[in-house]
Amino acid sequence: MNRSQLEIFLRQHHREAFLWARQCCGFDGELSKDVIQQVYLKVLEGQAKMKTEAHPKTWLFSVIRFTAMDELRRIGKWITVEIEEGLVWDAEPSETESHEDLIRRLPKMQQEVLLMVFYHDMTLEEAAKVLQLHIGTVRTHYDRGKKKLKEWIELRKTFEV
Repeated sequence: MNRSQLEIFLRQHHREAFLWARQCCGFDGELSKDVIQQVYLKVLEGQAKMKTEAHPKTWLFSVIRFTAMDELRRIGKWITVEIEEGLVWDAEPSETESHEDLIRRLPKMQQEVLLMVFYHDMTLEEAAKVLQLHIGTVRTHYDRGKKKLKEWIELRKTFEV
């Protein structure tokens, strides 16, 4: 893509790109604005280049994800997998938690897979490319995340009755 095509592509996908950046930044709006600006600079200055076989949206989401990870590491907010595995995810949800709150309670990989599939209309194969994981691993995170969310939502419904 030449520069004008890139600019058009970024304008067309800005809303979705910003939402993904926000999700990658733990729903921090200000941090996600910084990340999306960094991504646009990388793309327009040629620091991030799309391979010819890549799907443009998948490529953009990958750039956003890795830029967000770098920024979170830089400011000390990135949780490593070893730390995350020790956290308790099974605590019962409160009746006031929103669906967004419930998604935040999931392990990071489950969050990312579910957000890509449900909010950004990606296939599991596209999500695997963005996350640079094997499709089987992505399917596992997808299934576990869906089951846990369903369990929490059904548990919340019992509070409402």
